[in-house]
Amino acid sequence: MSVNGDPFYGSQGSLLTDIEDGLVVIKDGLVSHVGPYHVLAKTLDAKMPITHYPGGIVSPGFIDTHVHYVQIPVLASYGERLIDWLNLYAFPAEARFCDSNYATLVSQMFFDELVRNGTTSALAFCAVYPESVDAFFSEALRRNMSVLGGKVLMDRNAPMDLLDTAQSAYDMSKELIHKWHDKGRLGYAITPRFAPTSTQQQLEMAAALHREHPDTLIQTHIAENEAEVVWVRELFPDRAGYLDVYDHSGLIGSRTVLAHAIHLTEAERRRCSEADVALSHCPTSNSFLGSGLFRLRGVKEDKYRIRVGLGSDVGGGTRFSMLETMGEAYKVGGLTGYPINAIRLFYLATLGGAQALGIEDKVGSIEVGKEADLVILDTHSTPLLDFRSRDADTIAEQLFLLAIMGDDRAILATYVAGELAYCRDNANALLGSADGVGASGRQLPPR
Repeated sequence: MSVNGDPFYGSQGSLLTDIEDGLVVIKDGLVSHVGPYHVLAKTLDAKMPITHYPGGIVSPGFIDTHVHYVQIPVLASYGERLIDWLNLYAFPAEARFCDSNYATLVSQMFFDELVRNGTTSALAFCAVYPESVDAFFSEALRRNMSVLGGKVLMDRNAPMDLLDTAQSAYDMSKELIHKWHDKGRLGYAITPRFAPTSTQQQLEMAAALHREHPDTLIQTHIAENEAEVVWVRELFPDRAGYLDVYDHSGLIGSRTVLAHAIHLTEAERRRCSEADVALSHCPTSNSFLGSGLFRLRGVKEDKYRIRVGLGSDVGGGTRFSMLETMGEAYKVGGLTGYPINAIRLFYLATLGGAQALGIEDKVGSIEVGKEADLVILDTHSTPLLDFRSRDADTIAEQLFLLAIMGDDRAILATYVAGELAYCRDNANALLGSADGVGASGRQLPPR
């Protein structure tokens, strides 16, 4: 199963590839063939091993467009709105990442959780310390994962031990770009936390750094919380609004990913469209922190057509599972008068996320020549899901059930560049290299 275009525009049916008894052949970490088993099997070497997932759905790996790996230690911390939550929980947690051993420990947990939840690519915020970035990228490189991330930039309105300066942020980020960007499957993201924690000088230095390295991403937060929007207006009284703070600084463009974007004005949405900015929709975090409801209709309607992906936003978000994130996005859509069907939900979690991060030429759909990041979804992972799945007559119905009822238990296996990175039931799958291996979904007949 793969969504191979944006189903918010045009015919959804023509964009969904669903091959019953399908076979995905992997060679050298790439998808070499995709098609019906009964056709492809005849063309393969009889000795080629095939990993069989009867009843499973082979999907592109999920893509998380906004996550804070350094906030795992404060996941599910009780009861504060955004600014208080940062001060009480997030900032103290991030201060621990000056310790490289601790950063390594948490990064291992982070990537374990990603693959256990079927997430194969992510755009992550690290801490202010370069050690946190080194730990993040070292672990990602070891696992050969396609991820992006960067050192947080903050030179005001945060604890002293978490502050850098405009110049030190530039210098350290530049060194980290040279060290990690385009190494393996890695990409660097220049990362001012958000406007309130950066001076105008630091924002401009971040933009200068991006001009020097235009193939990097820029990631930051915007308009997550109404009190935050008011604060930005007080800190930048000469600017027309929150987005204009970044725009005036040179941070808005096709390589920019803005997280949350709940309280954007219509003029700001229009500017995001003009500049080809991407947005990350983080429904679990937005609900948990009481930030508000992201209105997808307002950014995907024809007059704007803004790129959007889904973000877990752990640790403000409550789950790594992109299935659960899809379910929450559906609920938010219902509350805002814009219900989102299964094809659109899975698009947001796969190809839509890849397009938001600018990596859609490599991942996000199951197509020949793309990197073989795959997840095997188990439609029988719980008794209730199994019971409901018996009445699913179409792939769209089955995908919707997974989005609403699924969680980490529905992830049977995760493949990263053709390698088996996670298997829920180790005895039921081939471990190790998947070079030259086909992964088939649903019922596979004998050759």
